[in-house]
Amino acid sequence: MSLRMALLALLTTQPMTGYDLSRQFSSSVGNVWHAADSQIYPELRRMHKEGLLDAESVPWGSKGATKTQYLITDQGREAVRDWQATVQPYTPDRDPARLKAAYFEWADSAAVAAQLRAHIQHFETERAHAEQQLEAISSREQPTIARRLEHYSADDHERILAFKLFAYEGKRDQAQHEIDWAKRGLKLVDQLGEGRVEV
Repeated sequence: MSLRMALLALLTTQPMTGYDLSRQFSSSVGNVWHAADSQIYPELRRMHKEGLLDAESVPWGSKGATKTQYLITDQGREAVRDWQATVQPYTPDRDPARLKAAYFEWADSAAVAAQLRAHIQHFETERAHAEQQLEAISSREQPTIARRLEHYSADDHERILAFKLFAYEGKRDQAQHEIDWAKRGLKLVDQLGEGRVEV
């Protein structure tokens, strides 16, 4: 469902081809919801069949070829409004990092430390990316944001920007929490010293 809503939300700005959507998805929505092209294209076709999107052929290349461009319908816009009006349900966690950490006693200290350092490195990259996005949104230089602002009244710009910033502040803060957690784990490794559970 979230992939569908992400695609519809992107199409509220302007009509796009599957290729254009895939590119915009990876540079914007893809920062908070990963989806491969193999998921995006079938979902566009499903939404077209269900009346959430219209599709039209547009010229492509120099030999009379065409490609499909998708436009959101009134029904699609209503689906976006309904999605936003519904409280997000939460599913039970699947947290591989915490699952592994719960049984670190089976690993030697070097293996535990290596896992925690990898966790820190991953989330330092995530934090840096979120900070880049925050800067690009604030400056209005992020391409998807710039296009969105072009298509909406200046009266709506503050609201559009504020919620985008709110989302990426959450990503940045979440990454920082993960870094802090792993650093506490490294301190715990030092406190407990060498050793592991032996059977």
